[in-house]
Amino acid sequence: MKIILDRPRCEGHGLCEEAAPRLMHLDDDGELVLDVEVVEEAADVDAAKAAVRVCPVAALKLA
Repeated sequence: MKIILDRPRCEGHGLCEEAAPRLMHLDDDGELVLDVEVVEEAADVDAAKAAVRVCPVAALKLA
C-alpha cells in the first residue's frame, strides 16, 4: 500500500504525524515529509489509515 501526499493541499496541521510518527513528520518549515511511502506491515498500514482519516484537508490518500 502506498501513501500519496497532495502537497499543495497540505496545510501542516500535524495530525497525521501524531497518528503515524514512524511514517511521516513535519519538517522545520511545517512541510510534511513522508519517511515511508510504501507500507506493508499491519501496524504501519493501520497507522497510515489513521493518518489519512485525521487529515482535515484530505491531503493524504492510500493506493
